[in-house]
Formats: sequence, structure tokens, C-alpha cells
Amino acid sequence: MPTALVAVPLSESEPLARALVEKRLAASVNSVNCTSTYRWDGAVQFADEAILVVKTTADRYDDVVELVERRHPYEVVPIERFDESDATPDFVEWRRESVAEK
Repeated sequence: MPTALVAVPLSESEPLARALVEKRLAASVNSVNCTSTYRWDGAVQFADEAILVVKTTADRYDDVVELVERRHPYEVVPIERFDESDATPDFVEWRRESVAEK
């Protein structure tokens, strides 16, 4: 099952997380505030951001990416996919049920 990590401006964290869960694209989304350091336009930049930890399924992952790309304000959307190879059976089932289309 995939988990997506998405860096967003702090102001976009809650609306994007809510949309992902309300549309059943994610079972849950954790938002972790951080300071990001990155290179942009040839210079080192710093920004206060949130990292969204998006718990979804393989079937819904492309829909997650589509929604994030549509709503994200950055020119380059920072989204990364991680596939868990080991998760508790109850957590796997909860995630599946939470993103099932009703």
C-alpha cells in the first residue's frame, strides 16, 4: 500500500488534507510542520511548510496525485510515493475500507 509525502505551504495543509479524506482518496492524512531547505532558481531557499503523509491504496494513488497536482500552488509539485512492505493486517484493512468508493 502506498503512502505519499507531499510538501505544501502551511496555509494549504488543512484544506488539501481535508479534500483527500473527504473524497475518500486517503484513509488519513498526517500534517507535520517543518522548515524546508531547497535549491530553487540557483539559490538556497528556506520555507515554512507542512509535510502531508497521505495513506492511500494502489488503486487510489493516481487519483491522489491528480488532486494534489490540480490544487497545489507550486510550479513543481513535491510528491513522493513510498510502498510499505510490512503493515499490520488491521491497518491494511482499515485503509482499504476508508478509501473504498461508496
